Amino acid sequence: MSVVQKFDTSGLAPAERMPFWNDLVDRLYTGTWVNAAKPDFIAEMWQWKVGDLHMIRPRSDPSQVGRRAARETDEEQVVLHLQRRGKSCYRQDRREAALAPGDFVMLSTARPYAIDLPTAHEILIVQFPRRLIERKVRNLDDRLGTLISGACPGGRVFHDFLLSLWHQGDQSQADPDWQAGVATVFADLTALAINAAPRAPQRWSSHSLRERVLTLVEARIGDPDLRTATIAGELGITSRTVQNVFAAMGTTPVGYVAERRLERAAEMLVTDRVMSITDIAFDLGYNDSAYFSRCFRQRFGTTASAYREQY
Repeated sequence: MSVVQKFDTSGLAPAERMPFWNDLVDRLYTGTWVNAAKPDFIAEMWQWKVGDLHMIRPRSDPSQVGRRAARETDEEQVVLHLQRRGKSCYRQDRREAALAPGDFVMLSTARPYAIDLPTAHEILIVQFPRRLIERKVRNLDDRLGTLISGACPGGRVFHDFLLSLWHQGDQSQADPDWQAGVATVFADLTALAINAAPRAPQRWSSHSLRERVLTLVEARIGDPDLRTATIAGELGITSRTVQNVFAAMGTTPVGYVAERRLERAAEMLVTDRVMSITDIAFDLGYNDSAYFSRCFRQRFGTTASAYREQY
């Protein structure tokens, strides 16, 4: 596995940060530019590839992003944005999509688009040839530029798959047949998530509200600041409403998040043997690896290293 390439602005003088970042994003995704109000703009980005999938994972301060239309001679690409943290608003062809964590949107490189990122944010972005999903997504042109909710089983499976690609790292030198297979799985899961997603927002029933809450938790499970107030703020509901959602499930927000982190850690120990136990702990929002080890042993009755050796 190749190391995922990382870029960041922290080591640059404030006056150098925006020029550096704009040069970077234009090199990675041609025609892209970024504006930010803060002169001391803080941003970091990871980049990796698998076959036809060109992926980046940016985190940054609030900003505005735009992209010019590609040349007519270039093959049309689709750019999929999956919101991990924060909020965003996408505009293309008079369509507007406001994303919360777990949601995603697809945009075409054949036409310009703009993105408003009013809060600090993290996004998983995948650019790929339109031909990968052309015949798999029903009425593809109707879905471009529209909100695709992550609050459904297909959306959550798709989200987990993208994270697994992140953990695998850059695979541009791997066996070509394997890379092509990954791209096919990506296309199938993309189509599954899109075709099963509702086309228009609906009023939240108690069930759909729970789905939105749980989707947000899954999207931000690695955020050490994930708590009741965070969930409430992201979804525009009260903290009491969040507490009631979890109370109906027989648990609390803190208890549920802790349990999901440990369950995800157990999965990663088995499926991602490249990551160290410390890296897994930090990736899941633990600031103290020793505390993670104690919690893991209390939950599973064994150490994380022994658990990994068992499977």
